[in-house]
Amino acid sequence: MSGGSPIDLAYTALNRVLAAIVILLLSPVFTYVAFRVWREDGAPLTFGHYRVGRRGELFRCLKFRTMVRNSAEVLDVVLRDSEAAREEWARDQKLRDDPRVTPIGRILRKTSLDELPQLFNVLRGDMHFVGPRPVTVEELSRYGASKRHYLSVRPGLTGLWQVSGRNNTTYGERVEYDSQYVESRNPIFDSWIVLRTVKVLLTRDGAH
Repeated sequence: MSGGSPIDLAYTALNRVLAAIVILLLSPVFTYVAFRVWREDGAPLTFGHYRVGRRGELFRCLKFRTMVRNSAEVLDVVLRDSEAAREEWARDQKLRDDPRVTPIGRILRKTSLDELPQLFNVLRGDMHFVGPRPVTVEELSRYGASKRHYLSVRPGLTGLWQVSGRNNTTYGERVEYDSQYVESRNPIFDSWIVLRTVKVLLTRDGAH
């Protein structure tokens, strides 16, 4: 990605270098997780969904695949047959007890290991280590006036929402956390979020 102030370009370059180092260090973990996904449900091993990046540019946000291969059909059936599921999906764009998620997928989600491939998004310059959570085009429409905050920065692997309750928060609170982050972002704040992320990952706070 190009464009931006010299400070932003330097910060993105630093993120890319750090991503390359972390990918190298975690290569055994990547290999093990990929093998587990393949053994349980075959290929593909990863899933790429288009998300909105800085200035509205779309990019494929990568994750290890945690759902069955016919997840779209399964979701259609669940939403057709369950009013409670329809209401939950309309409110949160996710289901707490999602029948599409595979057994290994549940483990990956609880440990956040499913998001490891997003390190390649950081390496490409699509994302930073810290920033608002990546959202779809449809989700961005729910940000209202806060949309300008989201579009002004690159999405992050982690962020204020992830260390402030994560899935225990409402959608409106997530949007508010993203706006708060953009208004307060600085290297010290980012470092605090990274340290808090380590704690959240170890305690699995808000993960399900």
